Amino acid sequence: MTLAELNERAELLARFDNSYLVPTEIFLRLAQRLTDPRRPGGPFRALTIDGRRAFRYHSVYYDTPGLRSFHDHRQGRRLRFKIRERVYEDSGERQFEIKLKGRRGDTVKHRRPLTGTSTPLDAGHRSFLADTLHHAYGIDSPTALAPSLSTDYLRATLVADGERITCDAGLVCHDLRAQRTVRCDAGLVLVETKTAGHLTEADLLLHSYGVRPAVFTKYCGALAALRPALPANRWRRAARRAFGDGAG
Repeated sequence: MTLAELNERAELLARFDNSYLVPTEIFLRLAQRLTDPRRPGGPFRALTIDGRRAFRYHSVYYDTPGLRSFHDHRQGRRLRFKIRERVYEDSGERQFEIKLKGRRGDTVKHRRPLTGTSTPLDAGHRSFLADTLHHAYGIDSPTALAPSLSTDYLRATLVADGERITCDAGLVCHDLRAQRTVRCDAGLVLVETKTAGHLTEADLLLHSYGVRPAVFTKYCGALAALRPALPANRWRRAARRAFGDGAG
C-alpha cells in the first residue's frame, strides 16, 4: 500500500489507541493472521515506499522546564497535549505535531510541515500551537518550551479500512536534558492499534494470545525509566518491562 492509499483508507488523525509490548514470536503470529489472504474482507496491507516496508522514525518532544505535558498526562487531565517534531528519516520529511485528548477520550492530532531549518520553536509554529490550543481547549500556549526527549525506532505499518496498526522495533529514547539513554528489549515489539472505534480485530487477537494493553507511551514511559525520581507509578511497570532497570 502506498502512503496516499494509507491516508485515504486510514489516516485517523482522530482515533482511539491501544499500546502493547508484544514478544516477537507472538508478533509474528499476529502479523501472519492479519495478512493472511484468506482473511474475511481481505488481508491487511503493509505500507510500502520504494520497495521498503520498514522505516526509520526520529521524534523530538518539547515540554516546559517543569514537564507540564508529562505531569498533565500523569494526572489524567482532560486538557492535555504533547508537542513533537517528527522526522521520517528515509524521506527527510519533517512534521510539527500537536496531540490532544478529544472529548470522547480519543487522540486528536494536528500537524503542519517543517521545512528547511525551521523548528517547532519558530514564531510561525508557535502561533500554530497557540491557535490550536486556544481553539481546542480555550487555553494559552506555554511560554517556555524546550526539547526534552528524543526517540528513534524502526516502524512497519499494517492497514485495513478504518484501522491502522503500527509495529515499532529497536526503540531508543534519549533524555535531552539529563543526557541519559534507554533501549527497549530487543525481544519486544511495541504494537499500537489505531481506529475510529474501540477494540479491533488486532486487539482481540492479542488478548487471545494472552497479551494485554500496556500503560505505556513512548514519551511518558521513557521518562519514567530515565528519571526514577519522577512520580510515574502508572508507567513504571511497563517501563521496566520495556527498558529494564537501568539507563545509560
